Amino acid sequence: MTMKEYAFGIDLGGTTAKVGLFTTAGELLEKWEVPTDTSHSGEYILANLAAAVRGKMEEKSLSAQQVEGVGVGVPGPVLDSRIVPIVCANLGGWGNRNVAEDLSALLDGLPVLVGNDANVAALGEIWMGAARGCRNAVMVTLGTGVGGGVIVNGKVIDGVHGAGGEIGHITVNPHETAVCGCGKRGCLEQYSSATGVVRCMNKLLEEDPDTPCVLRGTDFAAKDVFDAARSGDVLAAREVDQMTATLGMALANIAAVVDPEMFLVGGGVARAGAVLFDPLVAHYRDTAFRSCRDIPIKAASLGNDAGIYGAVRLIVGA
Repeated sequence: MTMKEYAFGIDLGGTTAKVGLFTTAGELLEKWEVPTDTSHSGEYILANLAAAVRGKMEEKSLSAQQVEGVGVGVPGPVLDSRIVPIVCANLGGWGNRNVAEDLSALLDGLPVLVGNDANVAALGEIWMGAARGCRNAVMVTLGTGVGGGVIVNGKVIDGVHGAGGEIGHITVNPHETAVCGCGKRGCLEQYSSATGVVRCMNKLLEEDPDTPCVLRGTDFAAKDVFDAARSGDVLAAREVDQMTATLGMALANIAAVVDPEMFLVGGGVARAGAVLFDPLVAHYRDTAFRSCRDIPIKAASLGNDAGIYGAVRLIVGA
């Protein structure tokens, strides 16, 4: 059966949904954003997404016979590429529904498939991004939290409960007393996310009041920590070393299970560049199983578009 010419990719976030019109060969033709209406427990989210797709089809004079379908990345676990089984906290309590079925009904039966946003971003990178040509890759997204996606033989490993690839909630410190957003303690997200870097940097500043630091007394972000480390600030450099040691150990543990062709690092923190990647690679090599030691660790290349690329890949198949 011949594939149709066009497909839509949607990356649903708590503030906006990114929408892309693609050819099924993977060319991004147009992208735009629509606000995510989280009022009334997100009751209008799917109707708004359907309206965005319909509006573009009308504008471009596309019929349903020309559209392969719609892929959607959502910020939560997904079962069977269709069902969001729990309520998504940052979508106003939206969730616990068959998203594929409901959105398809709003689009007069157009096929819809759904994936976790971090998994879908990984799928985008392996299809058209930094891992293009790979069949096996692991992506870690370092933003407000730590997301992840594991691709094996071109397929997302999403697991029985939709929790496959939840790299941010690997336990890296069983002695941690602070509680992660997930309710556990000692998760990777508490150390290697943007918020984790700020938290740990503040802790270092408190524990070492006599060491000068350009960040002391300022309202700093994770980017400022990396900038200070790059400029030679001793305490900031210590935090970056600890953060990359923790992340490197986590990647080494993942490698011992998955043995991917490549690790990809995306999200806002990844924009730090060499000050992040150089120590990360060194720490990874120190802790990795010998056979996995030379797996490259690269920056993801699609940026904020990874999610819409991966959403389309759900529809056009691996």
